[in-house]
Amino acid sequence: MKFINIGFGNMVAVDRIVALASPDSAPIKRLIAESRDSGRVIDVSCGRKTRSVIITDSEHVLLSAIQTETIANRLMSAETEDEDAVEDLEEES
Repeated sequence: MKFINIGFGNMVAVDRIVALASPDSAPIKRLIAESRDSGRVIDVSCGRKTRSVIITDSEHVLLSAIQTETIANRLMSAETEDEDAVEDLEEES
């Protein structure tokens, strides 16, 4: 299981991420408010401005102070590492 850093030493499992969004749009703001009311928000921004919203397969909403693009780049590099590992295993066979 791969994890990525989402800020301030907090990690999330790559396999559990469903969506990554900016917190600026009205639908995302509504999603955050509804999730907060139902107790599914995990705020890992440490009091800083929320710059990205991560939605998991368990319908939890994580609020991070790291830019959406930065987290997306970390996700892409994690996927690239997985593909390289698969290629290495195939070459060894």
